[in-house]
Amino acid sequence: MPNDPSLPSAPTVAVVTVSYNSGRFLGEFLASVPAATAHPDVVLTVVADNASADPDAARLTTERAGARFVEVGRNAGYGGAVNVAVDGLPPSVRYVLVSNPDVVLTPGALDVLVATAEADPRIGAVGPAIWEPTGESYPSARSLPSLRTGLGHAVFADVWPGNPWTRRYHGPGPDQGDQTVGWLSGACLLVRRDAFDRLGGFDTSFFMYFEDVDLGWRLGRAGLRNVYQPRADVTHVGAHSTRNESVAMRREHHRSAYRFLSRKYSAWWLWPLRLALRVGLSLRALVQR
Repeated sequence: MPNDPSLPSAPTVAVVTVSYNSGRFLGEFLASVPAATAHPDVVLTVVADNASADPDAARLTTERAGARFVEVGRNAGYGGAVNVAVDGLPPSVRYVLVSNPDVVLTPGALDVLVATAEADPRIGAVGPAIWEPTGESYPSARSLPSLRTGLGHAVFADVWPGNPWTRRYHGPGPDQGDQTVGWLSGACLLVRRDAFDRLGGFDTSFFMYFEDVDLGWRLGRAGLRNVYQPRADVTHVGAHSTRNESVAMRREHHRSAYRFLSRKYSAWWLWPLRLALRVGLSLRALVQR
């Protein structure tokens, strides 16, 4: 990375967000970063832009906040854009906070996440409690989906929200303290840089959805922990927008869910369960449509 006097001389933490026509949220997110740490001098903030219709808006917002702007050059998806940003980080960066641009960090949240990771070298990622503007908690730390859980959740989540498979999948709430979980929401999580690099970053075959599930799964397989730390919290101010997803986005969500589970359970003799899962996800997509 070229020398830039406006950037920290030796940043140890990077905050990476992805912009795709996200101007209405980006300013508030960037404004929340300095108060999230007592050491802003060692934090580098990067905005990776996925070929927004108006990239100048994101660039100007970024420059006003003293952050670095990276043009991905195409819509590479969430994970793909994060990978591009992380590839350009200086070697001094040890932790990367990956966040949606429609998130607002609470004061001190970044320091709590870093301190949690520093306490145990076996921790690969740390996730905060995520709140919606309504005051509801978002299930941001979950169990890894299994074929049984995935099928039960896919079939019953919309018609029987309190079903045991969905409850098991949603994992702990913010009142249950910090604990090891299967995966952490990519809406906001801190990842150890060397672990992220070693795993090759996000799997870019997941264009949208489940790239965070896959990362948590691979971190676990590498012997590292995904830790939910509710003492750090953020607000997902754009959470309401995800409830109005297009048909294409819902279709992509189900496609990514099947892609992940079919890879996790790839043994030939599990084909009947994979078929049942595909049918269940297709039915859920039809119901939601």
